[in-house]
Amino acid sequence: MTEDTRSAARAIIDGNLYMVLATVAADGAPWASPVFYSTENGRDLYWVSSPEVTHSRNIAHEPRIGIVLHDSRAPVGTASPLALYLRATAEELHGEEALEGLRVIPGPAGRGGRSLAPEEVGPPAPWRVYRARVSEYSMICPRGEGRCAEHGLDYEHRTTVRL
Repeated sequence: MTEDTRSAARAIIDGNLYMVLATVAADGAPWASPVFYSTENGRDLYWVSSPEVTHSRNIAHEPRIGIVLHDSRAPVGTASPLALYLRATAEELHGEEALEGLRVIPGPAGRGGRSLAPEEVGPPAPWRVYRARVSEYSMICPRGEGRCAEHGLDYEHRTTVRL
């Protein structure tokens, strides 16, 4: 893994506004949802959602989730190297952890997020603060025109990224 790959992964985290959450329902049905997120460290990703929406109910049932961060405007044939795949554990936050999420959620200026008051994200308000704590990062391993130099494979495959 090169420093260029680490830099590319961090640029994907910092450069996107939305992540796609992959969750699973109690009956095993898959569900994918795009959500606005903010992060400071790339390990803890925060967002606000209703606990009644499908992805929040799924997280309450099964906290292990997948996440994809990608630029959906990338030209056809170039999107894979611009995507970051994450394994994470998600949860609804309470107390001090929710306050930490509220501190991070607006994100840097220009991202479009807004500051929220604690009373906007707890009962009886309809919103809650959530966090996904990332345990694994991976990207499509670059192949160039032939075999992947690192793995010797001639098909698209992922490689682990260490931030």
